[in-house]
Amino acid sequence: MVGAQPANFEALEAQARTLLAIFIASGYEAVAPDIIQPAGVFLDVVGEALRGRTYVFTDLNGEEMCLRPDLTVPTCRLYLARHPQADREAFYSYNGPAFRFQPVGAGASHPREFRQAGIEAFGGADAGEADARTLVLILRALQQAGLSKWRLQTGDVGLFDALLDDANMPERWRRRLRDHFWRPDALHAELKRLSTEPARSAAAFPRSLIDALDPEDPAGAENLVAAYLDEQGIELIGARTAAEIAEGLLGIAADAKAPPLKPETAALIESYVGTHLPAAEVAPALRRFAGSAGAGFARAIDAYERRLKLLADSGVDVARMEFSAEFGRNVGYYTGFVFEVIAETLGAESPVAGGGRYDSLLKAVGAPRNVSAVGAAIHTERLLAVVRGAKS
Repeated sequence: MVGAQPANFEALEAQARTLLAIFIASGYEAVAPDIIQPAGVFLDVVGEALRGRTYVFTDLNGEEMCLRPDLTVPTCRLYLARHPQADREAFYSYNGPAFRFQPVGAGASHPREFRQAGIEAFGGADAGEADARTLVLILRALQQAGLSKWRLQTGDVGLFDALLDDANMPERWRRRLRDHFWRPDALHAELKRLSTEPARSAAAFPRSLIDALDPEDPAGAENLVAAYLDEQGIELIGARTAAEIAEGLLGIAADAKAPPLKPETAALIESYVGTHLPAAEVAPALRRFAGSAGAGFARAIDAYERRLKLLADSGVDVARMEFSAEFGRNVGYYTGFVFEVIAETLGAESPVAGGGRYDSLLKAVGAPRNVSAVGAAIHTERLLAVVRGAKS
C-alpha cells in the first residue's frame, strides 16, 4: 500500500543516511524535492515506458498532479527555481521515495513505493569528466555499503544520435528513428520500411488527399484536412486537432514522394545497433565502419574512448563493463552515456543503480536552453536485499 512503511524501514534509513553522507562529502548538496509534482512535466519527458506507470491525479483546484516516479525531474525543477537562467554549476544529492505502478506479481524487487538515493550534476563544462565522476561516486557508495559483486551494463545514446546526424536522410526520419530507439523491434521495422517502401504508410489514406498536401504549406494542409473531414462527415474525437492531423499527414505525404533510404545507410545503422561487446572492445569495433559514417560519429567514438580511460584511471575495473548499442534505459530523457549496476543475485531485470546524461531535460522543464547534466540513483531496497543476502 502506498505510504506504508516497509518492515525494514530502519535499516533502509540507516543505509540511505550512509549513502547520502558519502555524496555530501564529495561535494553534492543534500536537497529534498517535492514528492507531489505537476503531471504535465513528467508525462512530457519521461518516455512511454514510464509514462504509463506514473500515478496521476487531479487536485481540488483542477490541476493534474502526480507522485514523482523518479527524483531527477524534481531535482531539475528545484535547480531551475534557484537558478532560472540555468547559468550556475550545481551538485545535488537526495534520498527519498518515488512511486511507480507495478504489475501484480512483480516481486519484492519492484515495489510501488521505493527509495532512491542519488546525485545530479548541472552545468559542467567537461561532459566526459562529469560522466566518469558520477559513475565512480555511485560505485564507491555501493561498495562502501557492502556491494562487492557487480557488473555494469552501459550504452551511449549520443553515439546513436551522432550516427543518425551523419546519415543522409530527412530530419523527420531521424526523429522517427530516435523515437523508436527505445523499442528495438520497432526500430528494425522502421529501418526496413524506410529502405524499401517509405511510401507504404500512405496506402491507408486517400491518394487524392495525400497528393494535394504540400510539405512547404502547413497552413494550406490544415485547411485541406479540415475540408476533407467536413466532406466525409468525420468528427474530431479526442485531443487531436486538424492541425495535428495535418502535421502527421504532411510527413506521410513527404515519405510518399521520397526515395528510399540507401541500403548501405540502413545496413550501417543495423551494424551499429547490433553492437554488443565488452566495453573495452567497442571503440576499435566501431572505428572499423566509422569511415562510412562521418566525422560526427568519429568524434562520438573519441568521446566514448576518453570516458572509458577516465574511468579506468579512476580505478574502475572496465573488464566488468559491457556495452550494448540498444541499451538506453527505460526513461526517455537520456541523451548520452547511460549505465546500470547489476548485482548477480538480482539480475539485469532489477538493477541496483542506474543513471546517465540528459542534456536536453532542463530545457524541457523550463530552462532557456539545453544544459549539460548527468546523474544517477541507487535503489536502496534492492541494495539492502543484496547486502543482507551476502552476509547471511
